[in-house]
Amino acid sequence: MSALASPLNQALEMLQAPPVAFHFSVIVGTQPQSVDSSFQEVSGLTQSMETEELREGGENRFCHQLPQGIKQGRLSLKRGVATVTSPLMLWCKETLEGGLTRPILTMPVLVRLKGADGLPLRAWLLDNAYPVSWEIEAFSSTKNELAIEQIELAYTTSMRLL
Repeated sequence: MSALASPLNQALEMLQAPPVAFHFSVIVGTQPQSVDSSFQEVSGLTQSMETEELREGGENRFCHQLPQGIKQGRLSLKRGVATVTSPLMLWCKETLEGGLTRPILTMPVLVRLKGADGLPLRAWLLDNAYPVSWEIEAFSSTKNELAIEQIELAYTTSMRLL
C-alpha cells in the first residue's frame, strides 16, 4: 500500500493550484514577528550564475560559458512609512548613516509565502542581510495614497526551505 501512496501523493501535489502571491510574511532578525514586519510588497528573491565567455582557438561555431559564481539579488521591502522608533528603521539608520565607522550588523531574513490557512507553503532564508538602500516614494498632492518607504537589503546566500 505504501508503494501506491507515494505516486498518489505526487499526483495530488501536481494537481494543487499554485500559491497566491498576496499572503506572505517577512521576519527580519531573530525576533518574533511584529507589526514592524508588515510589508505591502516583497521582491528580489533572485539568484543567477555568472559566467565567463571563453573562445576556443579555431572553433567559430560556439563560445564556452564557464561558471564563475552565484550572484544574489537584493531583497526589496515596501511598506507605509514607519515610525522613528521602528527596530527595522533604527537598523537601517544605524547602517546607512553610520559612515562605516562601526561594523555592519547583519541579520537573517525569513520570507514565507502562505496558503489560505495561514500555514507556510514556501519559505526562503536569506543569510547575512543588511540594508543598502532606503527610499521614500514621491509625495503627490493629486493622489490619495499612503506614503511608502522602500528598503533594500543585500544578502550573501539564500536557501529555499519549503
